[in-house]
Amino acid sequence: MMATAPPPNEIPDAPEEPILGSAHWLSKFTREERKKILAFDDKRSLWTLLFNWSVVFGAMALVGLSSGLWLILTIPLALLLIGGRQLGFAIVMHDAAHHSFLSNRKWNDLVGNWLGAYPTWSDVKPYRPYHLVHHAKTGTKQDPDLSLTLPFPLTRSSFRRKVWRDLSGQTGWAQIKQTFMRDMGWGNRKTQRNQGLAPGEKPDVGWHKVAPVFLTNAVIFALPASFGRPELYLLWVVALFTTYRLAIRIRAIGEHAMSGPAEDPLRNTRTTLASWWERLFLAPNFVNYHLEHHLLMTVPHYNLPKMHRMLREKGLLENALVTKGYVEVLRRATSKPEPAPDATAA
Repeated sequence: MMATAPPPNEIPDAPEEPILGSAHWLSKFTREERKKILAFDDKRSLWTLLFNWSVVFGAMALVGLSSGLWLILTIPLALLLIGGRQLGFAIVMHDAAHHSFLSNRKWNDLVGNWLGAYPTWSDVKPYRPYHLVHHAKTGTKQDPDLSLTLPFPLTRSSFRRKVWRDLSGQTGWAQIKQTFMRDMGWGNRKTQRNQGLAPGEKPDVGWHKVAPVFLTNAVIFALPASFGRPELYLLWVVALFTTYRLAIRIRAIGEHAMSGPAEDPLRNTRTTLASWWERLFLAPNFVNYHLEHHLLMTVPHYNLPKMHRMLREKGLLENALVTKGYVEVLRRATSKPEPAPDATAA
C-alpha cells in the first residue's frame, strides 16, 4: 500500500514500532556492497580536516594580501568561504556523533570535538543523543529538528527577512547567547545538554564546557597573529555570526523541507545534487547526500557519493527525493504566494 502524506499542517506522531520501509532498498545491496560503503579510510577523514582548515586560513591570507579596493571583493568572499567551512566543522562533529569519522572511537570523539565541534561552539557528547532522536523520529512530532523545516514553503519576502537576520548577525547572536546559557546551565529551556537525562540526573554544565571553545579559538587567533595580522581572526568571528548561520539554514532547508511522508525513507529526506560552487560554499564534506546518510547513517562521508551511485544504478532513486542544486531547492522553498494587499489600506 502506498504511503500517503499527512493532511496539511498535520504532523504525524512517531510510530511505536520501528519503520520497516528501509527493508526494500537494503535488500538490493549485497553483503559485500554494504561492507564496501561502510568501510573506513581514516586518511580521507584527515584530508577532509586539512582541506577545511586550509580553506579557512587561505581565506584569511587572501584578505591579508589584499589592499585598497580589492578588499571590497576579498572580505565578502572570505566570509562566505569561512562560513562554509565552519559548516564543514559542524559536519565533522555530526559524523563523529555517528561514530563514522574515524575508525577508533576514542580518537573519533577527540578529533571530532577539538578540530570540529569546539571551534564553532558545539560538542559531540550532548549532540549525539539529541541527533539520534532526529534520525529515529524524522518528520514526526517527536523530531527535535522539525521546527527548522516545518514553515516551508514560505514567501520570498519572508525568506529575505530570515536571510537578513542571518547576515546581520541577529541569528548568530541569539544562538550563541543561548548556547552560552546552555553550557553554563542557566535557564530551564530543553536543550541538547539535558536531552535523554535520567530522572534527577543533572546535565554536565559549567565553565569547563566553555573553556574548550575559547582555547580552540585562541589557537585560531594565534596563527594570523604570528604573522603580525591578528585582526584577520575577526573574519572567523564575523563568519561565525553571519555566513555560517545562513549556510546552516540553507543546509536544513535542503535536507528536510517540503519532504514526503515521514514513514517513507526515500522521501522524508532530500539529497541535493550540488555544483562545485555550492559544495564550496554550502555543502562541505558531501553533506548534500543526506538521503543516503539517513538510509544508512554510519556510512563515512566520503563514501556517500559512491552509495548514491549504487542506489541510482539499482533504480532505487526513481521516486526518491533528489533535487538538482540548491537554487532549485530555494526556489521551491520560497514558492508560497505573497499575501494580497489589504484592500482597505489607503
